[in-house]
Amino acid sequence: MRSGSMRVAEISLPAIRHNVRRVRELTGGAVIVVVKAGGYGHGAAITANAAFAAGATIVATADLEEALALRDAGVTGPLLCWLHGVRADFGEAVDAGIEIGVSTLEQLERLGAAAAERGSQAVAQLKVDTGLSRNGSCPDDWPVIFARAAELEAEGLVRVRGIFSHLANAGDEADRAQATRFDEAIELLRQAGIDPELRHLAASAATFSSPHLHYNAVRVGVTAYGLSPFADKTSAQLGLIPAMTLRSEIIALRGVPAGTGVSYGFNHVCEAATTLALVPMGYADGMPRALNGSGAWVTVAGEPRPIVGRIGMDQFIIDVGPLAGRLSLGDPVVLFGDPEQGYPPVEIWSGLMRTINYEIIASIGPRVIRVPIDGPDRNPAADAEARA
Repeated sequence: MRSGSMRVAEISLPAIRHNVRRVRELTGGAVIVVVKAGGYGHGAAITANAAFAAGATIVATADLEEALALRDAGVTGPLLCWLHGVRADFGEAVDAGIEIGVSTLEQLERLGAAAAERGSQAVAQLKVDTGLSRNGSCPDDWPVIFARAAELEAEGLVRVRGIFSHLANAGDEADRAQATRFDEAIELLRQAGIDPELRHLAASAATFSSPHLHYNAVRVGVTAYGLSPFADKTSAQLGLIPAMTLRSEIIALRGVPAGTGVSYGFNHVCEAATTLALVPMGYADGMPRALNGSGAWVTVAGEPRPIVGRIGMDQFIIDVGPLAGRLSLGDPVVLFGDPEQGYPPVEIWSGLMRTINYEIIASIGPRVIRVPIDGPDRNPAADAEARA
């Protein structure tokens, strides 16, 4: 970590390992951990290494650039990516041993050609659209793509390791309808002569809600980071541990009289004499500006304190009046973390912003230094018992 960093996201490796093991125990099959978007803001390489240590079969990114960056960072385990532009260089993927999620016949042909140019074999997983209407091949295209995949396998150019799709999470009936279409795709692929090693449809939500959709692998994102994919269930209720603790520090303290305006526009005016603390994080660091006046709070000296005044690009202000005599410059401020440890949960922000926890963590900015924190693996049940 660079000396003097004022903005830190501590990433708990024991928490990530616990969460991956929790999914493995729940499903009994292979676990694919999604580390796209910089590991949902946690650091892709940090997360990938912790996931493999906990027994993940594959880690996955959205695009090839993300996967190649993981190779450059020294991640050697199996990687999968599936969102490709027309200029994606599949030759680089073959050279780096990266599995390509194939959604079109054109992508399959390009992958086979890249393998032929190198006298090598590429690894593919076929992505099929079962109703989400995003990427993935349409049912009308399955027979042609599957037949061509079988030909490329026979030629030794492409090994089809898996087949997968993505649920729309539109309710149980819609999920089951997608599963029926997925079953049809698997059967058509087998009729073409390919029996895929991996079959995955469930992402984080279905992993916990729908065991009938697990097949022999699941593909999880937010739950690997210890967050709940459900609005009505907490991480702790799912047996997960939030991995990120977002921290900053107090860099200025000032006593102010009643009537003092705070930050841009003076939309907050102190009703009584108090002490204000300046914290060097802002909307450039992923702290939503709209938290202004929303009731959001942070933890200082183990106590919740409100954010007051408009949030700037680089800084925000908290009212620490009752704690003033206990505070010094450099004291830590926790913006969010594991509520079981007494920190504000990230869901406070996402709830106030009418969004999801995914968006908040994935938006943490590049000035925030990601610091992996290792230690003994944690047991949430034992932690709760110790606090009782």
